[in-house]
Amino acid sequence: MGRLIRNLLLLAVIVAGISFFVAPVVAFYGIRSAADARDEQGLVRLIDFSEVRRSLRPQLGEGNAAIVAPAPSFLENPIEAMRRQFEQVRPAAARPNPDLYLSPAALAALTRGEGRDASRSVAVSPDRRDPLPRLAYWGVNRTRLAVRDPSKAQTIFTFERKGPFDWRLVHIGLPPAEPTVPTTPASAP
Repeated sequence: MGRLIRNLLLLAVIVAGISFFVAPVVAFYGIRSAADARDEQGLVRLIDFSEVRRSLRPQLGEGNAAIVAPAPSFLENPIEAMRRQFEQVRPAAARPNPDLYLSPAALAALTRGEGRDASRSVAVSPDRRDPLPRLAYWGVNRTRLAVRDPSKAQTIFTFERKGPFDWRLVHIGLPPAEPTVPTTPASAP
């Protein structure tokens, strides 16, 4: 009887250890499944939306250094602080909108490696194979999983531990934006 209890205890420790290391991948697939099912309550349990919004804003405003840079304090640079206050009143359409990437359809597309095109995605092709997430970094309290698109650009998902087996998405790293090349008319020789 003692040997059976010892073996069951050893099995429980092994299962708990495996679960501890696999939990971020399970959270990733949970996000993919909840997004496919349009389960907003499931997504709320798996994603820290305020942190993800904060992580997306600088990536969406890459060309504008004023969006990325923090506002100066009034004591350090009063003129710039006042200018930035007036700029914040500009229309919402001019500011980057991270919520475009946080809809269930866009999250489903992001987990399939569509990167920056995910905000325009509406439906997933049923014959398309879902890419597997690759482990980019594993730490005790933070894990990064990467999903590649066909052009080899990576979308990085960063999960943070909130409990022994509870992980939440706190950052989405979009692939770098492709530089836009201005087109000039061909000059005649």
